[in-house]
Amino acid sequence: MRCPFCSHEELKVTDSRNVAESNAVRRRRECLKCLRRFTTFETVDLTIQVQKRDGRYEDFNQEKLIRGLDAACRHTRISHDQVRALAYKICSDLSERQIKEVKTSELGEIVMRHLQGLDTIAYIRFACVYRRFKDVGELMDALGNMTAKDEEEQKV
Repeated sequence: MRCPFCSHEELKVTDSRNVAESNAVRRRRECLKCLRRFTTFETVDLTIQVQKRDGRYEDFNQEKLIRGLDAACRHTRISHDQVRALAYKICSDLSERQIKEVKTSELGEIVMRHLQGLDTIAYIRFACVYRRFKDVGELMDALGNMTAKDEEEQKV
């Protein structure tokens, strides 16, 4: 690593802290040449491959997950901090399973399961994009299934 101010390579770490919500380590560093300080964040790189619907693979991207959740949760009671926490939980669950790849269909189901418990509108928005409903009838069927599950759970 080089100093961002003078490009000198000799640095010292003055402070180090865990950042729980983003699974990162925050480090304050000081350049031994120009004596300027700066902050770096080190994160764990998930090496999970996501298999897309067309069969190709891409690296799992937590920020992409956050963007999708943000779009579904916009104008709901779910805050951006809650979205980030949910994305972190999903990433943690995936890493704990110690898998090398996950299909988008499985990832979508995981997200929908979490959203269904948080906010119905966010769940519906995400489901519309994820399941690619072709008409209102398909959406109504999905809503009917969701309502039936809710009624079933309330009886138990």
